[in-house]
Amino acid sequence: MEHKHIFIEGKDKNAPTLLLLHGTGGNEKDLLPLAEMIAPKASILGVRGNVDENGMPRFFRRVREGVFDEEDLKIRTKDLYEFIEDMSKEYGFDRDQVIAIGYSNGANIAGSLLYHYQDALKGAMLFHAMVPLRNIHLPSLDGVPVFIGAGENDPLIPMDETKELAEELRKAGAAVEEYWTKGGHQLTREEVEKAADWFKNNLT
Repeated sequence: MEHKHIFIEGKDKNAPTLLLLHGTGGNEKDLLPLAEMIAPKASILGVRGNVDENGMPRFFRRVREGVFDEEDLKIRTKDLYEFIEDMSKEYGFDRDQVIAIGYSNGANIAGSLLYHYQDALKGAMLFHAMVPLRNIHLPSLDGVPVFIGAGENDPLIPMDETKELAEELRKAGAAVEEYWTKGGHQLTREEVEKAADWFKNNLT
C-alpha cells in the first residue's frame, strides 16, 4: 500500500537511511528536525500513517487510548515492512541500512517491526513507546542497537510498560539503551541529544 512520504537523499552515501515515523496527528515531515540533530548527512524516508483517527494520521488503529487493534497492527506492520522494501528499490538506498526514528504512535509501529521481522531495521530510536504486542515470539534481534527515550511522568505510558518493552527486546538479543527524563509524553531536546550521542557511538 502506498504511503504519503518524503525522501531526501543524504550527503553521505555510506550513512544509513533514517526512517521517520511520526506520532498521532503528525505527518511525514514532523521528525525532520530530529534527523537533522541526530544524523545530518543521512538520507531520510519520512512516512505518513495511513489510518485516519478523527482527522489525525496514525500508523494503525486503536480501540481506545493505550489499547491497540492488534489485527490491524499486524497488517499495517507488514504493509510498512513491504513499503520500505519498495522504496529502497525506487530510491536506491540500502535496505539493510535502515534506522527507525519513531515517536509515540510511530515508535510503536517501529517496535512492531522489530517484534515481527528479524531484518526490518538495522537499529531504532523509540521515543515514548509502548509494548506493541504481547504473547508473541520475537525474532532474533542479536546485536540490533535500540535507544528508548522515556519520561518518568508520562501520563500515557507507565514506567513498567517501557521497562517491559526494553526487557523483551533484550531477551531477543537487542542491545537496548534506556534514557529517562523527568518529563511527560512530550519529546524533549535532552533525549534527542542523548539519542544523537548514542547514534554516533553505535551506528556510525
